[in-house]
Amino acid sequence: MNTDETPAVPLIEALETARELLRSTTLPLATASAPQQRENASRAVAQLDDYVLPRVRSLDAPLLAVVGGSTGAGKSTLVNALVGHPVTRSGAIRPTTRRPLLIHHPADAGAFTTQRVLPRLARVHGTVAESPAARDAPGAGADGPVEDTGSLVLLADRNIPEGLAILDAPDVDSISDDNRALAAQLLSAADLWLFVTTANRYADAVPWQLLRNAAGRDITVAVVLDRVQAASAGEIEQDLRRMLDEEGLGSAPIFAVEESPLNETGMLPPVVVEPLRHWLEGLGADAHARSEIAARTLGGAVRELADTTERTAEAVAAQQHLEEHLRREVTTSFDEALRAVVDSTRDGTLLRGEVLARWQDFVGTGEFFRSLEAGIGRMRDRMSAFFTGRPAPEVRVEEAIETGLQAVIVENTARAAEATERRWRDEPSGQVLLAGRDAAALPADYAEQVAESIRAWQSDVMLMIQQEGAGKRSRARAMSLGVNALAVILMIAVFSTTGGLTGLEVGIAGGSGVVGMKLLEAVFGEDAVRRMSEQARSNLETRIRALLDARAKVFLDTIDELGEHPSAEQLHAAAELVRAESEAL
Repeated sequence: MNTDETPAVPLIEALETARELLRSTTLPLATASAPQQRENASRAVAQLDDYVLPRVRSLDAPLLAVVGGSTGAGKSTLVNALVGHPVTRSGAIRPTTRRPLLIHHPADAGAFTTQRVLPRLARVHGTVAESPAARDAPGAGADGPVEDTGSLVLLADRNIPEGLAILDAPDVDSISDDNRALAAQLLSAADLWLFVTTANRYADAVPWQLLRNAAGRDITVAVVLDRVQAASAGEIEQDLRRMLDEEGLGSAPIFAVEESPLNETGMLPPVVVEPLRHWLEGLGADAHARSEIAARTLGGAVRELADTTERTAEAVAAQQHLEEHLRREVTTSFDEALRAVVDSTRDGTLLRGEVLARWQDFVGTGEFFRSLEAGIGRMRDRMSAFFTGRPAPEVRVEEAIETGLQAVIVENTARAAEATERRWRDEPSGQVLLAGRDAAALPADYAEQVAESIRAWQSDVMLMIQQEGAGKRSRARAMSLGVNALAVILMIAVFSTTGGLTGLEVGIAGGSGVVGMKLLEAVFGEDAVRRMSEQARSNLETRIRALLDARAKVFLDTIDELGEHPSAEQLHAAAELVRAESEAL
C-alpha cells in the first residue's frame, strides 16, 4: 500500500469521476432492477464521500473501528469497558436513538474534527460521560427525548490508543429506520468492524447478512461474543468459528466476553475485556498492521465500488433499451398514421364523396369529356367559358378538399395517439410516464390547426402556379383561366391516381384528373407540370408529417422530461478506470 500523504492523483480522479456518474444516474424508468440499483448507487456515493475518498487522500490517518451489532448485544457497555469509564448509555427500551459517538486519542483530533470522514454528519464536541444519577434523571435514559442522529459526537480520551478511534453505532436490526440507515452508513465508513453479538443471538439473520457483505468487501472484522457463560463458552465459540469459516471470515478474531455483573457505575469488570483491549492497543502501536488493515478494507471498498458502477451501467443499459422501445412505439404508431394519410392522397380516396361532387360541378359532366375529342385548344375555350359563367366553383372544390383531408388527418392522428397510449400502458414504465396525463386526447383546436395547415398548402400551390406562369406571355390566354382554377386542377391531379376508385368513380375522378393534367401540360409544359406536381405532393406530405410529429411529441416529451443522465458506456469506462488505477492498493 502506498503510504504517502499525497497518493496517486489518477486514482482520486477515477474515483471522483465514478462518484459524479453514480450521483447523476437516476434510473427514472420503472424497471424491476431500478429501485435496488438506485439504492446501491446512492450507497456507493455515500461511501465514497464518507470513507473511500477520505482514506485515499489520507492513507496514514488513524483507523476507524466501528462497533456494531444486534439490538441488546451490549455495544454501549462494551465501549464503556474499553474506554475504562462511562462515555455512552444503554437502555432497556428500544430503539435507543442517539447521536453516534466517536472516541479518539487527543493527538488524533485533527483527523476527525474536520469533515474529512462522514462529512454529512455535523460535529459536536464535548463530554458525554454520565453518572448513574444523570441516567436516572427525568427525561433521560432510553425513554428520554430522542436525540439528533444527524450529528457526530467527538470525544477525546487518552484511554484510546493513538492511531485508532472507536465509533459506537446504532443497532443494525433496529426497529427505527433512521437507526438502521445510520448504522449502515457508519459501518460503510469503517476500516475495522468490531461486531458485537451474544451467546443467544450470534446466528441471527440480519447480522450475518452484514457479515457476508463484509466478507465480500474484504473488511477486517473482529467478532465480540458477549454475555457468554464460562461453561458453554468453548462450544459456542467453536460453532461461531465454523459459521465464520463458511462465510469467508475464517481469519476474524473472536473475543468472548463472559457474563459478569456490572458494578455500581454500570461498568463491566476490566478483566473480561482485557484480551480485546490488548488487541486494539497492539493495533494502535503497530503502524504496519494498521496500514495493512486500511489497505485491505480500502481495496475491498474500491473493488465493490467498481462492481456497483458496473451493475449500474447494466441497469442504465436496460433503461436505454426500454427508452428506445417506448420511443419506437410512438414512431411506429405515428408512422402508420402518416402512411395511412399519405396513401389516402395517392389512391383516390380523397376524390370520393364531397370532393368528387364539387369536382363534377367544376368540370361539368359527359359533355365536358366529349369535348376532349375536339382537341385541347377547344377544351380550353370551353373551360374558360365555363369559368366565366359560374361563380368561382373552384373555391368549392378547395373547401371540399380541405374538409376531406382534414377528416382523414384528424382521424388517423387520434388513432395513432390511442395506439401509442395503449402500447405504453402495456409497460410498467409507460404507465408511470402516463400517470396523470391524457396524452391521447387531441387539443380542442386540433381540427382547426389541421385546417389551417391544409389552407396554407393550398396557398402554396396557388403561389407555385402564379410563379410558374410569370413571364409566359405566349400562354397569357391560358392563364386567363385564373390562378385559383389552375391550382385546383393541380390539386386534383395530385390526388387523382385511380387506385381505390371503382366503376363510375374511375371515369369521373380518374378521367377528370387526366383532363386536368392535359390542360396543365398545354399551359406549362409536361416537365413543369411533373415538377409542380411532385413539389405540391412533397409540400403536402411535409405538412402532414409536421402535424403528426407535433402530437407524437406529446409522448416523446414525457421521456425527454426525464432529463440527461450518464450512458452505460460512460459507467462501464469509469468502472474499468477505477479497477485499473486501484491495482496499487
